[in-house]
Amino acid sequence: MAEKITKLRLILGDQLNHKHTWFKEQEKNTLYVLMEMRQETDYVMHHIQKVVGFFCVMRNFAKYLKERGHKVLYLKISDKKNKQTLPENLKQLISEYKIEKFEYQLPDEYRLDVQLKDFCNDLHIETEVYDTEHFLTSREDLTNFYKGKKDMVMEYFYRDMRKKYDVLMLTEKDPEGGKWNFDKSNRKKWTGKPEIPHERGFRKDVSGILKEIEKSGIKTFGNIDAEKFNWPTSREDSLSVLNYFCKNLLVYFGDFQDALHSEQAYLFHSRLSFSLNTKMLHPKEVIDAVIAHWREHKDEIDISQVEGFVRQILGWREYMRGIYWKEMPGYRRTNKLDNQNKLPEFYWTGNTKMNCLKHSIKHSLDNAYAHHIQRLMITGNYALLTQTHPNEVDAWYLGIYIDAIEWVEITNTRGMSQFADGGIVATKPYVSSGSYIHKMSNYCKTCAYDVKKKTGENSCPFNTLYWNFLAEKREFFKGNRRMAMMLSMLDKKSGDEIITIKNRANDIINNPEKF
Repeated sequence: MAEKITKLRLILGDQLNHKHTWFKEQEKNTLYVLMEMRQETDYVMHHIQKVVGFFCVMRNFAKYLKERGHKVLYLKISDKKNKQTLPENLKQLISEYKIEKFEYQLPDEYRLDVQLKDFCNDLHIETEVYDTEHFLTSREDLTNFYKGKKDMVMEYFYRDMRKKYDVLMLTEKDPEGGKWNFDKSNRKKWTGKPEIPHERGFRKDVSGILKEIEKSGIKTFGNIDAEKFNWPTSREDSLSVLNYFCKNLLVYFGDFQDALHSEQAYLFHSRLSFSLNTKMLHPKEVIDAVIAHWREHKDEIDISQVEGFVRQILGWREYMRGIYWKEMPGYRRTNKLDNQNKLPEFYWTGNTKMNCLKHSIKHSLDNAYAHHIQRLMITGNYALLTQTHPNEVDAWYLGIYIDAIEWVEITNTRGMSQFADGGIVATKPYVSSGSYIHKMSNYCKTCAYDVKKKTGENSCPFNTLYWNFLAEKREFFKGNRRMAMMLSMLDKKSGDEIITIKNRANDIINNPEKF
């Protein structure tokens, strides 16, 4: 006689942790459930590769569990029994199987956290919540670390994490290489050398899943080659990408991590963020693998390459998650600069004469990916300089990138990129004229606009928008010491020049289709 199901365990689409203690032993009375739902595909419009990617990794994870003897119920987007919302599906299953206990892992999105708490409060059976066993900090660790401190500078948190996990440390206090941070070594422009190895690709046929998505009526954007899907969709794939990064890309990662190039979407970046954010890989195993490879190849790989990578995962990733849980739910409504404009239509098409934006957006639409400098200093910079409402920017970033889950997207977008939080994450806004873009990329060489010109019809729009932004927000930033030099340069401009700048900036902002 089959064992009676008495316990229901929910696994969300970003909780695919193969090493979770839930799966160490088979529990004959336990049913695991994973669901593809319109609730999750529709709360923002997503890139088609993001929806396909999540469905693929969820289905592979369900298969992995079944092969190891676990009882799994998988609700596809097209299943007739699928109610398309989390509460309705769970209610149906609890009733159908006469479930006596419901268990779930802590969600990483605030809206799901609230939804599941509310759902459990209305249940008349036992419930229990577990940690995802993924992050290197708890939700509260960052809040406790900065208690009583005026500023939440990431560097101090990062150093504490290095000590706590004994990562790149000589002693309890001394970092390897004699420095905590090699950021100044990580700002080289890539000009064609050294040669960039082809990304670790998979070329999977996802035509079947794509047809299901299209038939269900889910609205998406972006491009996909359904016969050559190029993202890791299993733990095995993810480990392969990690291994490929260590062997082929790590050697130059740090040097060129901020570089931009019109013909290169990935440069020396790892493309591990999707595997990390779905929890197919654990951050510590990624850090350990990279450091172990470096130790075996110290004669070829400089510590600056490794530290730059470790800082992103051990420092920035954990820091941003801590900010998210410290500041939510109010964080998603912050708009300290009172920016109100719409995001231009070309963010969904790439149809603009500004070469940097055209290439960054096109890469994003083609690959559901852009690296951090494209996001921060091209698409994010332009959105902030044109004073776009952060809600518009959030929705675009959350939708377009395959690795975007709110806990990491909103803190990077609303905090780091748009300065909408007024300085919680960044001590100054990350805005620049065309000069930074010219310094770090080849975009300006073939652009319709002249990066060296500040005014005039063919002058770089970033130059105009930069000075206009400073003039518009001068009052807000006048007490910010890190903005003092820029504001003093603004004050040296004549009244006539400021009027010329403002007139052209207004034209760019109000008529983005012209540019």
